[in-house]
Parts: sequence; C-alpha cells; structure tokens
Amino acid sequence: MIDSMAADGKPALHSRSQLVRWMGVLDANTAGNVHGGTVMKLCDEVAALAAIKHSRHRVVTAAMDRMAFLYPIRLGDLVTLSAAVNAAWRTSMEVGVRVEAENPRTGAIRHTNTAYLTMVALDDDGRPTPVPPLIASTPEDQRRMREAELRRSNRLSEREQILSHRERAPS
Repeated sequence: MIDSMAADGKPALHSRSQLVRWMGVLDANTAGNVHGGTVMKLCDEVAALAAIKHSRHRVVTAAMDRMAFLYPIRLGDLVTLSAAVNAAWRTSMEVGVRVEAENPRTGAIRHTNTAYLTMVALDDDGRPTPVPPLIASTPEDQRRMREAELRRSNRLSEREQILSHRERAPS
C-alpha cells in the first residue's frame, strides 16, 4: 500500500543523498588513478540511497545509462558523490549522480564524473512495486526531469529498434 505522501508525490529534494570517501591505495592503480570500477560502485551505492529515500523500498539497479569519466580521480583525493532522483515512473526511477574530487591539501575541487542509473523498487517478495510520482518544484528539478524523460525515450526507442532488427535478421 502506498502512503498518502507517496500517492501525492514527493519532491526531488527529499531524495538527495551524498557519500564522501577518501581514496586510498586499494582504490587506485599503479599510476595513482582510482579504478573506474571503484567509481562505478560508489555511484551505484549513492544512487540506491536516493532511490530508497524516494520510494521507501529496497531497490535494484536495472541499468547504468551513462557514465562519463571527465577527469581522473587521484590517490588521496576526497571524493563526494551527490545523487537525486531525476524522474519516477511506475516502478522505476532515474537517479543522477555527480562526482567531485577534492585535493585535500590544496582544496581544489573538480567535477570528475556524471552517471545516470535506473533503479527499480521492490516489494517484500522481490517484485517491482509502484513508486511515488516525483514533484519537480524548481527550474533545476524540472530540467533534470525533462532530460530524464528524453533519456528514457531514447532507451525505449533503441530497444524497439534492436528488437525490430532481430526480427528481420536471418536466423
């Protein structure tokens, strides 16, 4: 059963989540750069936190739509991962993640990564369950929702194109 707040929707602000982690020697390669897989795992964790806060259900990752590596993260950097639900559909949500690395000695901060993940809410039996609508109350929230809808439309269109191509391809 969905509570009254869930039925009416929840503001994007309520899903905001953040992880902060210092990058140590186990996170980096021999060149001193943090492994991409480490960054992806942290993005998955903070996206799940945002999706859980929005849906109030456990969630699973259905897809990572995009993961842009803009700059390397270095050994010793303090990494901040910020996430929020961009859009909510029937049982799924798109969560945007922004990754910033800070050199703790100089204070210099750089935006290193952006990721978009699709998370699905699950009920107690492990089946997809409805999530509250997202209320995009600020211009920034509205922009993020529009862009999430565009990415979803592109994903669905690509899926249809692939299925159509498979049907036409010789066996």
